[in-house]
Amino acid sequence: MTRSIILLAALLAAPSAGHAAAPSADVSATFGNTVLTIDPDGRSRKIWLKPDGTWTGLSRRGLDLAGKWKLDGDKVCLSQSKPALPGSLCQTFPTDPKVGVEAKDPTGKTVRLKLVKGHVEK
Repeated sequence: MTRSIILLAALLAAPSAGHAAAPSADVSATFGNTVLTIDPDGRSRKIWLKPDGTWTGLSRRGLDLAGKWKLDGDKVCLSQSKPALPGSLCQTFPTDPKVGVEAKDPTGKTVRLKLVKGHVEK
């Protein structure tokens, strides 16, 4: 497994038990749009949340990712099933394309989460 997949997995992994919470107004802004996780080096991962509690994505190297999501308060928690990885991390997702959110990845690096209108793959 490459380093970028491991970092993404750590960022997105969460326990797979439980059901997705009903979408709130905040998370519904992500449906049909792309959430970018931008690393300090400028490379990014893409995440697409679906209302049914699943998500898909692309790693920094363009590899397919997938899993389930649920809400925990005002944070989105993602479990990753493709490739399958244990662990958990919940983060506040951006709700406005004009305002990003800063967060820490599991290694302590600051990453930026940004909402981009539409399903952007490139």
